[in-house]
Amino acid sequence: DFSDFTEMMRALGYPRLISMENFHTPNFMLVSEVLLWLVKRYEPQSDIPGDVDTEQDRVFFIKAVAQFMATKAHIRLNTKKLYQADGLAVKELLKVTSVLYGAMSTQGGQRAPLPEEDGAKVKFELGSKVADLKAARQLASEITSRGAVLYDLLGKEVELREARTESIARPLEINEAEKVMKIAINSVLEEVQKTKDMLNNVALDEASLEAKIEKRKLELERSQKRLQTLQSVRPAFMDEYEKLEEQLQKQYSTYLEKFRNVTYMEQLLDDQRRAEQEMFEEAANMLRLIQNRLKEEEQHLLKSAS
Repeated sequence: DFSDFTEMMRALGYPRLISMENFHTPNFMLVSEVLLWLVKRYEPQSDIPGDVDTEQDRVFFIKAVAQFMATKAHIRLNTKKLYQADGLAVKELLKVTSVLYGAMSTQGGQRAPLPEEDGAKVKFELGSKVADLKAARQLASEITSRGAVLYDLLGKEVELREARTESIARPLEINEAEKVMKIAINSVLEEVQKTKDMLNNVALDEASLEAKIEKRKLELERSQKRLQTLQSVRPAFMDEYEKLEEQLQKQYSTYLEKFRNVTYMEQLLDDQRRAEQEMFEEAANMLRLIQNRLKEEEQHLLKSAS
């Protein structure tokens, strides 16, 4: 399984070399780096944060990746094994790499063999051209609509040309033109008056806003002074809180160690049960062979006696 994982990661273009030595001890930084890289390979536009400095950030990161893979790729990941970041986490990572590798190497419904020498040169860029494809579709639709409008306008050009020629040939009447100009001038004067009224209102609003801003500044200064006063005073329960926090950290470390031991013991128990089942099946097969051989010998003796 681990050799398949390393080969698939190399074929997908992972920039670093991965060996089994990296997972002999818990290596959460490497697991988080691989998970984030696989998510970006599956969907480059994903926005999963890569902060894993604190325990809370690590838990949030593992849950976000598991939820992303469950909703986008329908892959169920064991968050506990991923958080352990040891050899058991490789099996969970293999679920994602198998899907990505299968999508990359499948041609005509048949899966290509694992690459041996040139796998590192293969680049899998799923979804990298989605934005370009959407833009191209939008431009194609816009070109079609603009072309239809232009075709309709060109179809009306014959009628419009006649009307335009008739309007140009018509003699200009001074009285009518003067009347139209007066109407246009009055309209412009009305717009100018409206603009002046709006400017006056803006000045009043500006004065009101400045007064409100000054009031908020005073409130902010009072709040900052009060905050500084509260920060300078150490709460009475702070010493007890720090002691409890330290005890909680120790208890959590103990819990984490016991949890890893329990998981390891469960793995050993599963292996033991699997071995016992194989031994039982082997014994049953051996007993069946002996019974068949005895039946054949019995039949042979009966035939010889007759």
